[in-house]
This record gives sequence, C-alpha cells and structure tokens, in this order.
Amino acid sequence: MATSATQEKVHFDSVDAIPLGEINVANPYLFQNDTVGEYFTRLRREDPVHYCAESRFGPYWSVTKFNDIMAVDTNHKVFSSEAKLGGIAVQDMHGIEGALELEMFIAMDQPKHDQQRKAVSPVVAPSNLLLLEPIIRERAGAILDSLPVGEEIDWVKLVSVELTTMTLATIFDFPWDERAKLTRWSDITTASPETGIIESFEQRREELIQCAMYFKGLWDQRIDQPGGNDLISMMAHSPATRDMPFLEFLGNLLLLIVGGNDTTRNSISGGVLALNQNPGEYQKLRDNPALVSKMIPEIIRWQTPLTHMRRTALEDAEIGGKQIRKGDKVVMWYLSGNRDETVIDRADQFIIDRENPRHHLSFGFGIHRCMGNRLAELQLRIIWEEILKRFRFVEVVGEPERLLSNLVRGITRLPVKLHAH
Repeated sequence: MATSATQEKVHFDSVDAIPLGEINVANPYLFQNDTVGEYFTRLRREDPVHYCAESRFGPYWSVTKFNDIMAVDTNHKVFSSEAKLGGIAVQDMHGIEGALELEMFIAMDQPKHDQQRKAVSPVVAPSNLLLLEPIIRERAGAILDSLPVGEEIDWVKLVSVELTTMTLATIFDFPWDERAKLTRWSDITTASPETGIIESFEQRREELIQCAMYFKGLWDQRIDQPGGNDLISMMAHSPATRDMPFLEFLGNLLLLIVGGNDTTRNSISGGVLALNQNPGEYQKLRDNPALVSKMIPEIIRWQTPLTHMRRTALEDAEIGGKQIRKGDKVVMWYLSGNRDETVIDRADQFIIDRENPRHHLSFGFGIHRCMGNRLAELQLRIIWEEILKRFRFVEVVGEPERLLSNLVRGITRLPVKLHAH
C-alpha cells in the first residue's frame, strides 16, 4: 500500500482493479488530476462507510453518502471537532514538526464554539450584507470592465482572486493597498510543502506569525475605538473573543480568511468551468438570466469548495452499519455526498434550474454550518449578474490547473477568452 507522497503520485490503477481495502481517497493527487470522483462512486456503491487502514494521514473512516454524512455532521456530542484531538481535516496538524498548532472556533466543541462564533457572526448578518451588496457590485463591475475582450487571460487571477480578496479586505477593514497579503495568507493556511506554495512547515509558521502580528497591530488600534462593524473590531470588543490567547486569535483569523476567500474564489472559477462543460446549461442561462439565483447553489454543490471535514469519535458509535471506535478519525466527504444519486436527482449532472438547489452539503450542517454561506452566495450572484450584462460567453480555452490538496477543491489557473454581446 502506497503511503508516502512520492509513491502516491505514481500509484494510479484503474479504480475497479484496486482492492477495496487499499482505496485511499485522501490521496491529494486524486484531487489534482480530478479522478477522485470515480473512487467515490465505487465507495458509495460498494462500501459507503469505508475504512482505510494505512495512509500517510494514519487510519481513517470515509463517510461517502449524503445521509450518513448528515448524521455525523449534526451529532457534535459524539463526533468532535476539537483541535486537540486532531481537528477538522484528515491531516492532523499537531505532531508535524515545525507546524503551528492553531485553535479556531470551527475546531472547538461546545460551549466555547458558540461563544466565539457569536462574536463574529454579525458581520454576515442580513443587515450587513445589504450594506455590502452595492460595494461588491461596484467592484465586480470594475474588475470585469478592466478585462480585455478576445484575448486569453487567467480567470482565477484576474477575477476570482481579485473579487474575493476585495470583499475580505472590506469585512476586515484591512488596508486596501496591502490586500494581496490576505490572498497569500489564505493560500498558505491550507498548504503543505509538496504543493509548491510553501517550501516547509517552518516557512508556513513564520509567515502565519507575520500575519498574526499584522492583525495584532490592527487590533491594538481598534480596541480603543468605539466598536466598528468590521471583523477585527467585533472580535476586539466581544467578551468571548477579547481576551483570546494569541494562537486562538490567529486561528480564528485564518479561519475567517480561508472561509471568506478560498471557498468563494473556487466557486467563481468552478462555475465558469461547469458552464463550459455543459453548453446546454450555459445557453439556458443566456436565454433566461433570472436563473442566476438558482444556479448559484448548484455551482456551490457542483464545485464543493471544501471536499471534506473530519471528526474524532468521542465514544463507540455506529455509522451505516459499521462499528466506529472511540478515538477513530471519521472523514465526511462532502464532495461524494453531493454526488449521491439516492438523495439528489441526477446528482452527477450540472443543472442550473434544479427544483431544490440548496439541498447540498457544501456548507456543512449542525453547529459548524458555514457562517458565511449567504455572503458566498451574494458574491457569486453579483459576479454572474454582472458577467451576463457584459459578456455573451466566458470561453474556457485550455485545461484548468488544480490545487494539490485533499481539503480545498481549488482551481489555480483557468485560461479563458471573453466574448462581448
């Protein structure tokens, strides 16, 4: 069984030829070359709660069907997110030499989770989103108006990254001219050395400490000012977050940066790709631009920007007829659950006018359901409304390049040409 990173890279057989017990869907190369779907299809069919005994992430359970994932995600009393037990990803962050052990509310159990989440959730309250909408729309328009028509460009760099970083800078009230720092910090938070984004965990640690020091400077300025409606002011003035230990402060910041950046960025890119792969749906959208609001949750389901969340069993439990032992690592593969034909009609098709498009797992469920889901949908809706006003066709003209990651389903480059009306 291949467990090292180099072995993983060359260890591709036809999916059906691999003995069931040897399937390791956490292999990041399966995501980079976009073949992991075949593995998930087989697991849903033959072994929906699957035990992988040997991988470089240690042994873990894969939960691949929609209803089983829901059962784990909504049962936080049995399935813990606690950082000290390994946290929320198949890769344990503790015990890696040179890595920074961060704490954040997504990797906390009750009651601390709720207290810290409550402190920052007003930034995505409906009233604040109403204030943000015209700002995001103006920026989306400016970004699109700056693009050349008929020339090959990288959509990820010029549109997806740009819009999400601008929005993030706004909700943090971050110095505008330095906003590219947010993109960098988002990229390195989930990176490992083999991705090429960082060279070592030590380098990642150093850069994240720089990130924390930068934000500490903003915090120190704002703690003496009356509460603003940006995230840093909210954290500085809430009793639940005001006296956080340093690593907790950094962890929560990075959670909000990644949550506000990676996910929306990759859905903006993923939507363009999905429409190009499904030209009939793109035509449907051109014929009826009002379908945008239904299309947005379908893009988020289709892309599934975070492929998984992990939990640790606090006691013996049963999922899908399998016995899970206390201490076992349980991985909920949202990407697989979002393709579960038994729950979602024609789940392996991209359909922009689905009956019930919000019936997906991309935002999770239970106490850890994505806090910024409405902000993500807002940005996607606005960018597509503005695209449709300006361009008849955003044409993908080359193969997408994908991130080497089993957590963030990222598109790192997407060559396109724009066609005016």
